[in-house]
Amino acid sequence: MDRSSLGAWLDRYVEAWLSNDPEQIGALFTDDAEYRYHPFDQPVRGRDAIVASWLEEPDEPGTWRASYEPFAVDGDAAVAVGSSTYLAADGSVDRIYHNAYLMRFAADGRCRSFTEWFILEPS
Repeated sequence: MDRSSLGAWLDRYVEAWLSNDPEQIGALFTDDAEYRYHPFDQPVRGRDAIVASWLEEPDEPGTWRASYEPFAVDGDAAVAVGSSTYLAADGSVDRIYHNAYLMRFAADGRCRSFTEWFILEPS
């Protein structure tokens, strides 16, 4: 993994989140990937389970925007930072989360371990 490849992966992550397309979501992860929504959660294990989890309560397109960028890459380990902004019905900002993603990647560029850390910006 390098910074450019991580940036492209993050773009595909946002695209998959926007589309709620199971194939786009699944393409991001290895068959045996682990995904944690919070650092101390038990992981969601396996690509199919991750896809199902993402689609349990999908965020509707147009209700949020997100931007993430590589922070550090060391071999198969990577950290990304960014923000997720949720919008009210009138289009105004409802809340903003600042995110850090800790990831490990397989040689083919798919994520095999993903842990999300986030903080709600005070209003």
